[in-house]
Amino acid sequence: MDITQAQRDVRTTFLGGFAGQLVSSVIWFLSSASYAWLSFKTGALVLVVGGFFIFPLTQLLLRFMGRPFSLPGHPMNGLAMQVAFTLPLTLPLVYVATLYRQSLFYPAFMIVLGAHYLPFVFLYGMRQFAVLAALLISFGVFIGLYLPKATSLGGWVTATVLLTFAFIGRYTVLHSE
Repeated sequence: MDITQAQRDVRTTFLGGFAGQLVSSVIWFLSSASYAWLSFKTGALVLVVGGFFIFPLTQLLLRFMGRPFSLPGHPMNGLAMQVAFTLPLTLPLVYVATLYRQSLFYPAFMIVLGAHYLPFVFLYGMRQFAVLAALLISFGVFIGLYLPKATSLGGWVTATVLLTFAFIGRYTVLHSE
């Protein structure tokens, strides 16, 4: 199997990242609401714990949609697994930034999430993931540096960006192949 076909398989099976980004967006919205209306600790807990359920919830959503939900024995599975582990392995960096200043929780998370999305460009064969990564990293840096009192803003921005890109990915796949 060549790379182009392998990328097409990933792209079509996972609808250009639609289900995963939709699930992620919901978790970011719940986290932001928890942070804004309950407490920082609750918001952070929702995002970190909820993040560990993104993959199984994504598979559940794909099943619910009547779509394939995995690619058994596929050559891209190894890369997908490596990419999946990059985000949890960067959580200590988010933690350290948050120790320095609690309002850096979402901006730091946005930056590591953006970096996490860079390999998706190759995995899916879709340049839109580079745009998604650039937006998350840029917004994270901007909010962290210039809006330090906007404590939950980064969460709301990330949730909205993920929701938008979920539908862009879905549209791209359904209207291009």
